[in-house]
Amino acid sequence: MTKVIFYHNAPDRIEASSAFLTESFAQGKAMTVFVPDQERAEFMDRILWIDPPTGFLPHCAVESPLAKDTPILFAKGVESLLNPLCHQRLFNLAEETSTEIIQAFAKFSSLIEVIGPDPNERERARERVRSYKAAGFSVKYIDLAGERKK
Repeated sequence: MTKVIFYHNAPDRIEASSAFLTESFAQGKAMTVFVPDQERAEFMDRILWIDPPTGFLPHCAVESPLAKDTPILFAKGVESLLNPLCHQRLFNLAEETSTEIIQAFAKFSSLIEVIGPDPNERERARERVRSYKAAGFSVKYIDLAGERKK
């Protein structure tokens, strides 16, 4: 069963997502990133080229010939999520969800989301949580505001 982890109260969702991917890469953990919005996908691509400032996080589309050797894969649609080259850990940057997407998410061992302070973003995240719970996924919450205080 897919474990869902929501990191909430991130000061900036994209910055926190980049930091999470950087940390995962440093730990040798491969990740598939679901990012169906073309503008957001291009932005994340640029971020992974320049952040961290002293490095580059190797990434490509799951359909790329380089995918089998790349630790961070971008999946831009449900059909991409079904690709057998996808890594077992999924990082969701989509705003919306559907039954079809949730069924595709079920093939992953874990699903990670980072949520920022924007009220609209938080409400869409709550809707996704309800959908995940209705599909039988267990959901864990980690408050990043509490992590920053330590």
